[in-house]
Amino acid sequence: MLNKYLDIAPEVKEALDCGKPVVALESTIISHGMPYPQNVETALNVEKLIRENGAVPATIAIIGGRLKAGLSPEEIDYLGKTGTAVPKASRRDLPVLISKGMDGATTVTTTMIIAHLAGISVFATGGIGGVHRGAETTMDISADLEELAHTPVMVICAGAKSILDLGLTLEYLETHGVPVIGYGTEELPAFYTRRSGFKVDYELDSPTELAAAFHTKQELKLAGGMLVANPIPEEYSMDHEAINQAIDEAIAESRKLGIHGKETTPFLLAKIKDLTGGDSLASNIQLVYNNARLAAHTAVELARLQ
Repeated sequence: MLNKYLDIAPEVKEALDCGKPVVALESTIISHGMPYPQNVETALNVEKLIRENGAVPATIAIIGGRLKAGLSPEEIDYLGKTGTAVPKASRRDLPVLISKGMDGATTVTTTMIIAHLAGISVFATGGIGGVHRGAETTMDISADLEELAHTPVMVICAGAKSILDLGLTLEYLETHGVPVIGYGTEELPAFYTRRSGFKVDYELDSPTELAAAFHTKQELKLAGGMLVANPIPEEYSMDHEAINQAIDEAIAESRKLGIHGKETTPFLLAKIKDLTGGDSLASNIQLVYNNARLAAHTAVELARLQ
């Protein structure tokens, strides 16, 4: 039944069939995360970095109602040019988008789902969603967290986006049994910045250790994924106070305008980009590159174990 909905690109299928390392990549960052043409340039550069570091990239999306594990450069360009006109697809959107033959840019949640369906265990992204500030009254909690609780994929990111309530995000993950690993850090990085003041569960210092931990989780048949928080490189890290001030301003404006739900994060990130004079976009690109390298190295080590 699966092949009825899923297309695995030939390069990705060959790698999976031969036990070669593969890294999944999301497509929301292409259509909703950056302006054209930087979005397409970044996506192609990420794929290039993954190949240079020994793995096969599999950018994931929904195109014409098909779940795609691996995109062509033309498909990536199509998503980049179409931009926010491509629906942002979370778990709840899949049945309608597929049945109607529509396109969808995959979030962390849907990228994990499709990666798992295709047999891909490692996924590199920018930052995950989480518990939004004020969630005690709005109940605004990202589906990313629930997916991490159920879907066995290792997600390598630069921590949770600093627009979120990071303390409550960690509490939610702990309740659902999701290991939060700091790569070379005992503190959860906060996307644009390396520090947040919140501790991770464990600090691991090499792709070999990351792969061994995830492989053990798989062998124990423990449900759910693993979150690896990889701090943005020091030279691209933004000033903690400056970014928090921009975030506070952006959140205040979003509330004034009545923005909520899945429109919240794109609005806040665009507003923060404006408030920081574009510095946040440059940092965003560099942290994605950094995560792609680590994901490729980890996927190589995991392929050796499997």
